[in-house]
Amino acid sequence: MDIVIISGLSGAGKSRAAKVLEDMDFYCVDNMPVSMMPKFAELCLATHGRYERVALVTDVRALEDIGDLFKTFEEMQEIGCGHKILFIEADVDTIVRRYKETRHRHPLDTAGLSIEQAIKKEMEMLAPVRARADEIIDTTGLTLNKLQRRLFKKFMDEQEHKALSVNIKSFGFKHGLPIEADLIFDVRFMPNPFYIDGLKDLNGLDDLVKDYVFSLQQSNEFFSRLCDMLEFLLPYYIEEGKRYLVVCIGCTGGKHRSPAIAHALSEYLSELGYPVDCIDRDIEKENV
Repeated sequence: MDIVIISGLSGAGKSRAAKVLEDMDFYCVDNMPVSMMPKFAELCLATHGRYERVALVTDVRALEDIGDLFKTFEEMQEIGCGHKILFIEADVDTIVRRYKETRHRHPLDTAGLSIEQAIKKEMEMLAPVRARADEIIDTTGLTLNKLQRRLFKKFMDEQEHKALSVNIKSFGFKHGLPIEADLIFDVRFMPNPFYIDGLKDLNGLDDLVKDYVFSLQQSNEFFSRLCDMLEFLLPYYIEEGKRYLVVCIGCTGGKHRSPAIAHALSEYLSELGYPVDCIDRDIEKENV
């Protein structure tokens, strides 16, 4: 088990980095005293995997002596808990601007020091931590999306990149658009099984309806292109930090064509390794 230690300059974005890691299912604790870290690591190990992903935020307020931090890391290592240091920094002008915007006080802004002097003093104090960092991120001019990308690439492996949860929902346009939709696809260009003898009272989960829908050339071509497009898009959504995607497939009443396509798409994405849920919003509603 490796605990991520988030350190760096005050005002550089340590708390924001912790929030991103929380979205990646890390258990994050802000400003934990250094002396408590080994005991906390021991408690995490005792859960046997329940707290496999942990990040601790520490800054200059918790560091009376940098040497104490490194001794703490050695103690953690002795009990079988490793660590990775994520160091967050930004240039002096950026940090000064952020403090002026928030009107917060820099933790070293005492004894008549200006903000600039406090920041430079902090840089000197944390230089040994920076030198041992596994990852250094400069947030100067860095957007939240770019920060998310950096952290995803660093702390998520290839299989976890497919942790994006996809919710596929069939619906009927006559019953209104799903307000939670990220992507909406209209399949009303397909012939409607509602007007086919023997299919009207069935729905898109019945084999006869599915067979009819996928017997059509336009249905198969659409489905193939839809699968290709989503297979292309999903990794990019993940890189942007998106954890949930709602894909809605709509036909007139939401009973025949859209459920048939939605469930086929669900099976396809599941085979690619994505967690998928499929919901048929309007399949039980009257289709008149």
